[in-house]
Amino acid sequence: MISTVVWGTGNVGRAAIRAVEAHPALDLTAVLVHNPEKVGRDAGELGGLGRGLGISATDDIDAVLSEGPRAVVYAASGDIRPDEALADIGAAIRAGAVVVTPALYPLYDQRNAPPEFRDPVLAAIADGGGSLFVSGVDPGWGNDVLPLLMSGLGTVVDAVRCQEIFDYSTYEQEESVRYLVGMGQPMDYEPLMLAPSIPTMVWGGQIRLMARALGVELDEIRETLQRRALDATVSTRTMGEFETGTQGAVRFEVQGFVKGEPRLVIEHITRIHPSCAPEWPSPPNGDGAHRVIIEGRPRIEVTVEATDEGENRSAGGNATAVGRLVGAIDWLVDAEPGLYDALDVPLRPAVGRLGGK
Repeated sequence: MISTVVWGTGNVGRAAIRAVEAHPALDLTAVLVHNPEKVGRDAGELGGLGRGLGISATDDIDAVLSEGPRAVVYAASGDIRPDEALADIGAAIRAGAVVVTPALYPLYDQRNAPPEFRDPVLAAIADGGGSLFVSGVDPGWGNDVLPLLMSGLGTVVDAVRCQEIFDYSTYEQEESVRYLVGMGQPMDYEPLMLAPSIPTMVWGGQIRLMARALGVELDEIRETLQRRALDATVSTRTMGEFETGTQGAVRFEVQGFVKGEPRLVIEHITRIHPSCAPEWPSPPNGDGAHRVIIEGRPRIEVTVEATDEGENRSAGGNATAVGRLVGAIDWLVDAEPGLYDALDVPLRPAVGRLGGK
């Protein structure tokens, strides 16, 4: 059994506890938390399992890493604390652990990551002999392994389009929705997530991964952006009201140009209420979905809907990201120490998990 630590118990960490507990090759040995109110609580409670696991959450990072865990699922956020996340991950790698995480977007495409991200990780690997694999859902499997698998079913592939289409009132991070994405803010407000170059920073690596896998050279990566205001004040179940005239929907693309045409496209269509920009594509059930479209012959379209934690689409997406990461741990343990990406690490069947642990 592979001794495994879950570091962080928010939206991703809850799913990680459940995934590690369910995996037949993994043994959950510790849970690290930042919130003092979670210290001492049982991991099963924090993971929403409805039963205790006999593992009490702790905030003593040094003590946990000194035990030499073989794997760490780093589920703490790196969006607004990248330096701290990088330091945490480096400490785990130096302790000899295989680390999997959705944090640190620049490392999704590790070959082209900026030196300030890549070099400390490589130094930690050299010192401690651990490994790192960074992936998720979008960015993640929704724009690397899934579209690449589907492209192999085509006779002629003209373009690949990956879409995330979501009602963000189902997203459980109100601060991110209102301020990073700008929902409910005046139309002259400049959300950080939509600032020029930020979408490319987050999703450009996925464009490069697809290009590398498909054997094509990118001319350039471009961004497009559309924003729509609410025609009327709307009330949401989870986040309260969003006033008329404020931002209610966003649509942007990160486009990979090949031979002068946008052949690889990652598109996000995000609303706070379905009444805003109704002419834009919508998910089948109104809440959220990931879709891949292979334009060519034949034209292929696949829509993926995932739910968890009471039919919640955002929780379902988080759970699939965690499934991709936790499912890679035993492969990484058997591999050489290193820095890996989605093209290195196979997505494998759920061997040993059919019917429960």
